[in-house]
Amino acid sequence: MDSDTLTGLLENVARQFPDRRALSVSGKFDLTHARLHDLIERAASRLVSAAGIKPGDVVALTFPNTVEFVIMFLAVIRARATAAPLNAAYTAEEFEFYLSDSDSKLLLTSKEGNAPAQEAASKLKITQVTATLLDAGSDLALSVADSDSVVDSATELVNSPDDGALFLHTSGTTSRPKGVPLTQLNLVSSVKNIKAVYKLTESDSTVIVLPLFHVHGLLAGLLSSLGAGAAVTLPAAGRFSATTFWPDMKKYNATWYTAVPTIHQIILDRHASHPEPEYPKLRFIRSCSASLAPVILSRLEEAFGAPVLEAYAMTEATHLMSSNPLPEEGPHKPGSVGKPVGQEMAILNEKGEIQEPNNKGEVCIRGPNVTKGYKNNPDANKAGFEFGWFHTGDIGYFDSDGYLHLVGRIKELINRGGEKISPIEVDAVLLTHPDVSQGVAFGVPDEKYGEEINCAVIPREGTTVTEEDIKAFCKKNLAAFKVPKKVFITDNLPKTASGKIQRRIVAQHFLEKP
Repeated sequence: MDSDTLTGLLENVARQFPDRRALSVSGKFDLTHARLHDLIERAASRLVSAAGIKPGDVVALTFPNTVEFVIMFLAVIRARATAAPLNAAYTAEEFEFYLSDSDSKLLLTSKEGNAPAQEAASKLKITQVTATLLDAGSDLALSVADSDSVVDSATELVNSPDDGALFLHTSGTTSRPKGVPLTQLNLVSSVKNIKAVYKLTESDSTVIVLPLFHVHGLLAGLLSSLGAGAAVTLPAAGRFSATTFWPDMKKYNATWYTAVPTIHQIILDRHASHPEPEYPKLRFIRSCSASLAPVILSRLEEAFGAPVLEAYAMTEATHLMSSNPLPEEGPHKPGSVGKPVGQEMAILNEKGEIQEPNNKGEVCIRGPNVTKGYKNNPDANKAGFEFGWFHTGDIGYFDSDGYLHLVGRIKELINRGGEKISPIEVDAVLLTHPDVSQGVAFGVPDEKYGEEINCAVIPREGTTVTEEDIKAFCKKNLAAFKVPKKVFITDNLPKTASGKIQRRIVAQHFLEKP
């Protein structure tokens, strides 16, 4: 099988490390790499022979973070079909959009099912199948009748680097999500990049924190670990729990974990209120998918005694674009998202000219991990791939050491009377306030200046802060034109399904309040 495919890489791992632990369901059972490979092959055969899946078909999956999801996701790809993971919390209307937009031929769910997803699939006349694995020794049960040729039907299939493998939708700032098709080559390129920069080997182990329907958890947490011969643990509840996180990390000898800043803050808050007697010795902690304030980075390092490596990624790049290096490879810089990993990266101006270090412009990339284009969206493709580069929509610059610093999204920069203000800079100041747990700045329409700055903050547990406190603190630490005009004190910030805080959604949430 071609080494330029994810399926080929995983087959090699199963041969090289057959008896090493690959996947655990916390407190329930473990699967070795050889056993996981066998389950995937058998499930792929049943998808082909019993469910009638053909190369190029799209198969939607909606599960919690379960062993059934992992097996079926990889089985779909092995069957030369395209896997389209979906958030189990979607409404029936949302499922209808995503199932329709992806042209899904089959919906896979857990035995318990998902009523909104099943309602949408029924409406669209999409076949529905459930998957269940009772224990490590059982065969995966699919709710579809077997044919006689079930056993070997996948062995005849040869995976190709150009095979469609993954179909996701961006969670970008546009109102309509864009469909992003990714190939086997995209997936394996990204897995190899992640393995290389973090030196992942068969000795590593992690606990999955993030949802696997999102590219961060799927690529950085799950697939890169499996592709390195390393081990992955799924929480027993099928999702992140601050209560079980450290016990799982200790029990399964975890060496690292990756999360979004929101979850890092939850873990820090848990450490402050319910510290563990001891913490495992980690090689590193990784942060990605949103800006990590330097003060949070230093608190994490102080609390857990491991380097915190901030990275930069997006769906269109099959996740990873740049990362701070491991300590032995160079310094990791707070406030920077590190150096490019496995692809070309440039800062371009509006004319497509490459900028010198310390000059701001749009971050652009190209490489084997980058999608060839959005599905059925010629306008987005024309704008997104101008000058022969993929345009991320992020403004940033390289420092003299080649580290990338992000200033903000092009559409999120706040233009206050001609002054361009980075909300990331305001966030960083908010989070240095000793009584602030979370804080986010955003732009709002203003008659006088065009746009004005507002912010929302969550006080640290057991403290109280006022709007005046925050404004006074900002005045000491920011230029006058960057100080938020209005401060919302809250106990909750709206987030996307992947745990990101999107300024547009936060702004909408607070501006709509009476």
